[in-house]
Amino acid sequence: MIVITGATGNVGGKIVSGLLTGGRKVRCIARTSERLQEYARKGAEISAGSLDDTGFIAASFEGADAVFVMVPPNYTASDFRAYQNRIGASIADAIRRSGVKYVVNLSSQGAHLPDKTGPIKGLHDQEERLNNLKDVNILHLRPTYFMENLLMNIPTIKNTNIAGSAISGDRKFAMIATRDIAAHAVYRLTARNFSGKSVQDLLGQRDLSMNEAFSVIGKKIGRPDLKYVQFSYDDAEKGLIGAGLSADVSRLFIEMSRALNEGLFAVNVPRTTENSTPTSIEEFADLFAEVYSRS
Repeated sequence: MIVITGATGNVGGKIVSGLLTGGRKVRCIARTSERLQEYARKGAEISAGSLDDTGFIAASFEGADAVFVMVPPNYTASDFRAYQNRIGASIADAIRRSGVKYVVNLSSQGAHLPDKTGPIKGLHDQEERLNNLKDVNILHLRPTYFMENLLMNIPTIKNTNIAGSAISGDRKFAMIATRDIAAHAVYRLTARNFSGKSVQDLLGQRDLSMNEAFSVIGKKIGRPDLKYVQFSYDDAEKGLIGAGLSADVSRLFIEMSRALNEGLFAVNVPRTTENSTPTSIEEFADLFAEVYSRS
C-alpha cells in the first residue's frame, strides 16, 4: 500500500494515476471525498479529512509501505508560514505515530536556504522537521519552478496581449513540468531505493528565461507577437492580491521572485542524467494551448 497526500493536486493527482496504472495499491488523502471518487472507481482507497488532524493522518498512514507527503498550498492564508508550520508538524507527528518506514517529501529548489525565499522557507523547515524523525527513510524531492505556474498568465494574455510577473525576462533558470515530478515520485515510492535522509534535485529539461518560454507559448497559441514584461515588485504584489491571494501569500511570492532574480536558487545548478527530466517547454506549450483555448 502506498499513501498519497494532496491526492487531488497538480502533483499528487498525477502520482495516484501513475501508481494505479502500474497496478499498485493506493490510498488517497484529500480534504473532501467528492474529488476522490474518480480514483475510488479505479480501485483506490480514499481517506477524506484535514491535514490538521494528526490522528486522521496517522490512521491513514497505517500499514503503508511508503507515503508521499506535502504541505498543500493555501493561497488565502492570512499567515502562510504559520499554516505551513501547523500542517508540517501534523504530518511529521503522523509519520512518527504510524511507524511508516519510507517517505517521499515534496520540497523545492531553494529549500537548502534558511531565509529570503518566501514560501520555500516553510519547505526548508519541513525538511529539517522530517530529518529529526528516527527510524524512517526520508527522500526530499526538490523540483524547480513549475511550468504550470505559467498558466496564471492566461487572463493577462487574453486581456492585454502580454504575459508578465516580477521575475526578470532574461534570467535563465530551471523549469519543470509537474508530470515529470510525479513520474519520479512514482518510481521512488515503488522502488524505495533510498535510505536515511537524502535529497533529489529535479531540474526539468533545460534552463529557460521567461522571454524564451513565452516566445514558444505565444507561437503555440496563435500570438507570435506575445511579449513578456517584468512588472515592478509593487505592481506584481498588487496583481497577486487582485487575483485573490492573501496579502501575506502575495508578499512571500514576491520575496521568492526576488530570490530567483538574484540567483539564490534554481540558477546554474549542475545538470546530470539523474536530475534532468524529459518534458520540454515546447511539449508543455501544447498543454498551455489546450488550457488557453478553454479559458
